[in-house]
Amino acid sequence: MARQPRFFSPGVPLHVIQRGNDRQSIFRDPDDRLRFLTLLRHAIRRHGVSIHAYVLMTNHVHFLLTPLGRDGVAGVMQSVGRVYVQWFNGRYRRTGTLWEGRYEATVVEDGRYLLTCMRYIELNPVRARMVTTPDEHPWSSFAANACGEASDLVEPHPVYRALGAAPDQRRGAYRELFRHEIPEVDLCAIRDATQCGWALGGAGFRARIDATGRRASRLPMGRPRKRREPDPE
Repeated sequence: MARQPRFFSPGVPLHVIQRGNDRQSIFRDPDDRLRFLTLLRHAIRRHGVSIHAYVLMTNHVHFLLTPLGRDGVAGVMQSVGRVYVQWFNGRYRRTGTLWEGRYEATVVEDGRYLLTCMRYIELNPVRARMVTTPDEHPWSSFAANACGEASDLVEPHPVYRALGAAPDQRRGAYRELFRHEIPEVDLCAIRDATQCGWALGGAGFRARIDATGRRASRLPMGRPRKRREPDPE
């Protein structure tokens, strides 16, 4: 199925995924990851983008971010991707592309959808069986969001801030969410949204996206059902 054109709107969060070409590793050691995060830190400041959650895997990355302007996400992904590839190729004496084509991006509704997406991102290493708990993976936002580790990269979203009046209350409430597995229906919804470019959210949220002229979810299978005319009174 062809992917939908990317939809960007200032202030609306997005789940972004960038994969390595042909599933190859994009990070070979901690220095690679540190370099990538440094480039990312500079890029989000330059392009006006806030990051709420992230994870660096071996051959792909996930971000949950909010752009202040329409072109913020594109600016971040293009600048980080281009400079990191140059650095990576120079370090390992290789040539050619590193990324698998265009990055995937889907808009995410506030509320439970955003919190579920944060957990989905930070639990990626657990699902991949790289670690048993998310705190064991040092290359994610879990330490900042759940444990209070200082970060100049992660900016708490208002939905996260609403989890508690004080920072320790917010962190405790956020950790509590990880006591429960993400339902399979939510996992499928997130994967479907990112792979196809659909909006991740409820019916009202998707309807607002549809109203912009950009389809937010797949059309029903088969022909549209004909409306039955009411019987005359």
